[in-house]
Amino acid sequence: MSNVRPESMARIETKELADQFIAEQVALVREQVGDKKVLLALSGGVDSSVVAALLIKAIGKQLICVHVNHGLMRKGESEEVIKIFRDGLDANLVYIDATDRFLDKLAGIDNPEQKRKIIGNEFIVVFDEEAKKLTDVDFLAQGTIYPDILESDGVKAHHNVGGLPEDMQFELVEPIKLLYKDEVRVVGKALGLPTNMVDRQPFPGPGLGVRCLGAITRDRLHALREADAILREEFDNAGLSQHVWQYFIAVPDFKSVGVKNSKRYEGWPAIIRAVNTVDAMSATIEEIPYSVLHKITDRITNEVDGINRVLYDLTPKPIGTIEWE
Repeated sequence: MSNVRPESMARIETKELADQFIAEQVALVREQVGDKKVLLALSGGVDSSVVAALLIKAIGKQLICVHVNHGLMRKGESEEVIKIFRDGLDANLVYIDATDRFLDKLAGIDNPEQKRKIIGNEFIVVFDEEAKKLTDVDFLAQGTIYPDILESDGVKAHHNVGGLPEDMQFELVEPIKLLYKDEVRVVGKALGLPTNMVDRQPFPGPGLGVRCLGAITRDRLHALREADAILREEFDNAGLSQHVWQYFIAVPDFKSVGVKNSKRYEGWPAIIRAVNTVDAMSATIEEIPYSVLHKITDRITNEVDGINRVLYDLTPKPIGTIEWE
């Protein structure tokens, strides 16, 4: 399958079309893989989750789902992945806590593309190490989708596309690489994945590494993770999580002065990003009620140590990309 979506390819908008796509991909995967084993980076995001379910349907236990906790996950994310896939879907799941090795390699690195490449390359190193413990592992499955391919030249060095080392020892399996995000969700539902998983917002491969702006520090990363958890909780409470395509916090590497407990208090700003889109190629800004923004601001500035301001990003795409880095 080429990297160009045929003009004749119908958009997958119904269960019938999704079932047809699934049947085609199951056959193609079985033909490609044979009796070999496949490694999959299972982040728990929509794309990797749908690929996991599709490959489990196609090759069962031949799929080895590797969940790498790189220390850049959202709060509670690794625990959720284990619960849903190992406990719920009986997946062949390997959990690796690689927090220290990732954060050590990222120490002092402030260039966004360099951070992405470090994270992507380290993923491959981890998989290579895991493959050496196993036999007949010749394939690496990835949740690459069509916007990743379209944006991989100059706009986005996504670890699924732009970060792979030239000497990678695996052949790629990319069953959803010609689909847009909304189509991936339809396929996921047809595969029987839980609604809260299929409808969850996108999360980049480099995780919070591209939202902890500049050189990553553990204290600022912790503040980002806590602030993001508050944002997600309040969006759920306000009923916004089903209407906003992607929402998150970014925390830059600079401080401003504030006041806390009647004393000067220097802290980082938390920047809210909330956008709607169909294909991730363009995006509009969601109008969040001020009452919700006030509550989020109050909680973050009072509950998260190190953050003393909350800002709202009003920039559509174009001209601003969805992620800050």
